Amino acid sequence: MSKLLMVRPCCFGFNPQTAVNNAFQVPSGEDPALVREKALLEFDHFVALLHKHNVDVIVVQDTPEPHTPDSIFPNNWISFHPGKMAILYPMYAPNRRLERKKTVFQAIQEHAPRIRWIDMSPRERENRFLEGTGSMVFDRENKRAYACRSQRTDEELLRQVCDTLDYEPVCFDALDKGAPIYHTNVMMCMARQYVVICLESVPSMADRQKLLETFEKDKKTVVEITAAQMNEFAGNMFQVFSRDNEPFLVMSHRAHKSLTKSQLKVLRSFNKMITPELDTIEIHGGGSARCMIAEVV
Repeated sequence: MSKLLMVRPCCFGFNPQTAVNNAFQVPSGEDPALVREKALLEFDHFVALLHKHNVDVIVVQDTPEPHTPDSIFPNNWISFHPGKMAILYPMYAPNRRLERKKTVFQAIQEHAPRIRWIDMSPRERENRFLEGTGSMVFDRENKRAYACRSQRTDEELLRQVCDTLDYEPVCFDALDKGAPIYHTNVMMCMARQYVVICLESVPSMADRQKLLETFEKDKKTVVEITAAQMNEFAGNMFQVFSRDNEPFLVMSHRAHKSLTKSQLKVLRSFNKMITPELDTIEIHGGGSARCMIAEVV
């Protein structure tokens, strides 16, 4: 069973501090008030869909102050692990560091008391960053952390997290239009029995071979997506489990539309799908369904 933490936005909008290295964000020129209103509707519909499928969701209402336009993406600044442990991560954008709010910590303590905190956020002062399960895609069963290098994913910090969790780091380079992909979770999704990945974005054949050999060793079915599909957020998926332990693959409607019949057939052989409309959040925030979820373990 999954327990998901989601932050209901109040100030969502295009964030110029993250747009400098997030090519998935698009400044639309749309009225900011309308963008906030549409994002809120998308968020509420997403939560309703998860509840409809009997998935456990903790929703925390964001606060107007401090101003946090990306609070809807909590998975970047916190991750949860067995043994009542949580890790706080150093964030690239100064206004994203403000998302570590008292209201969110209070909600976490209510649902997961006596947590042992590991705080890596002071590394921000050294301009070193590791943005949670955006930077790292965890294979919890096989104890691996996959990460593509970028300004937001410091390899040494990654190895420190892996030492703490007793995970194996799997590092590689991934590019989109010649630039490093800002977060691993936009090009890769790890599920229990399969992996969705844009190998086309991995320029090194040695890196591709390393990834494929690791997937084969872990008996993962590989569902490969194209760079065009990745840019429709088809890599930004997440497998969740209902209270009855039924698996679902969560992705946006836009991502779902980009997939071929053969890809969908393979994915449906493992789980049903939950596909909310997230167009406003994707365009202005540069993140999608997976980015909106922090899994409480």
